[in-house]
Amino acid sequence: MKTLTSRTSGCLLMLLGAWGALVPFVGPYFGYAYTPDRAWTYTTGRLWLSVLPGAAVFLGGLVVAMSTRGGASGALLAVLGGIWLVIGVPVLALVKPGTGPGTPATVAPAMFHPATMHLLESLGFFYGLGVAIVFFAALALGRAGVARIIAREFEPTPEYDTAY
Repeated sequence: MKTLTSRTSGCLLMLLGAWGALVPFVGPYFGYAYTPDRAWTYTTGRLWLSVLPGAAVFLGGLVVAMSTRGGASGALLAVLGGIWLVIGVPVLALVKPGTGPGTPATVAPAMFHPATMHLLESLGFFYGLGVAIVFFAALALGRAGVARIIAREFEPTPEYDTAY
């Protein structure tokens, strides 16, 4: 059962990481974008705020999914990628002004107010995505810690492993 839940967490992390890395490039196809709102347009902001953390989460999820002992290092990598998705926009705005994600470019459908669409874009691109990643990666990290404790409990120790 432990490997099934580790694989599930790993696969979810891989999906979320792929979404985070690719949504700026494919989002314009379905009207969900930051400027520049053209598909497959590379910017430095997209590299630092979407591609790199998404790749880190994807790789971390792959390690978690493939590991038989819980994949603590992969879960930690995914946690770091998720944290960067949450704090990266304001940090990058301070460190290197002008390299942010751009401005939300979606024209709101009739049923949504433009401010609602901007909120949904911020959640789907960065903040909500990062929190979901941190949640699933923390579950995998906790599971890896429990697996390590259980393995240590049942490991023979020299003082108890003497032949009588």
